[in-house]
Amino acid sequence: MQNVVEFKQAKSNEIQWITMMAVTIFHILAVAALFTFSWQNLIAAAVTWWIAGSWGIGMGYHRLLTHRGFKAPKFVEYFLTFCGTLGLQSGAINWVTTHRIHHAFTETDKDPHSPRDGTYWAHMGWIFRGTAQNQDEATQWRYAPDLMKDKVHIFLSKYYYVTPILAGIILFAIGGFSMVLWGVFLRQVIGWHSTWLVNSATHLWGTRRFETHDDSRNNGLIAALTFGEGWHNNHHANPRSAKHGLAWYEFDANWLQIKALEKIGLAKKVYAYELEKEKVQAEPLREAA
Repeated sequence: MQNVVEFKQAKSNEIQWITMMAVTIFHILAVAALFTFSWQNLIAAAVTWWIAGSWGIGMGYHRLLTHRGFKAPKFVEYFLTFCGTLGLQSGAINWVTTHRIHHAFTETDKDPHSPRDGTYWAHMGWIFRGTAQNQDEATQWRYAPDLMKDKVHIFLSKYYYVTPILAGIILFAIGGFSMVLWGVFLRQVIGWHSTWLVNSATHLWGTRRFETHDDSRNNGLIAALTFGEGWHNNHHANPRSAKHGLAWYEFDANWLQIKALEKIGLAKKVYAYELEKEKVQAEPLREAA
């Protein structure tokens, strides 16, 4: 099996040219979208942003698949995962593997996107080098064996890039190319940077409720951009909790939606850390059993 030290060395030496070119093209077309504003295009961008960023990345990839903060019927799990593929942040298996490594080795030389390697590196530089975006099977089996045993997750992870293409075709049929610019390219760039800000800015700027072993911070602006993922110090203090916003003023849209799923029977065994009920357990996720 590949160990994490090898992972660190590989990410420092190998440039992911396809990723770099794709990100560049998306940014160029996102700027072009700003010259084609319409309310219909804005609505298309907002709806796809919510589906990809909240249902897909926040609730699906992160709180359900990575940390297993709640359980859901398989059709709900697969639906949220499908929504996550719209976010074009790699397939769920790769995403979960990277994030579990991050929690196991936060801000050490084995962290895939440690801010201690530089703000730019933590924000987006890490996706342009090495194996963080394309880990081998040995690493995936070590950190995401629950997903590697599931044929549906393997399929969705292998063809994750198809979902944005399908979305583009639908948006083109509805509103033409300008709607594609807004609902695919501009929305995608905003979604990327919002997620990347969690990796970079919430380890640099904000407040700390808990004295965790890392530099994680709570940042309300980033929480607003990521549907609650910016309450990052709360999250690192208790990674399994499906509830990130712990105080009344820490708005957490993803948590509210998980609670709504629980009320209609589509989520169960929801784990939520509550400030008034227990002391924080500042224990990082080492690796999946």
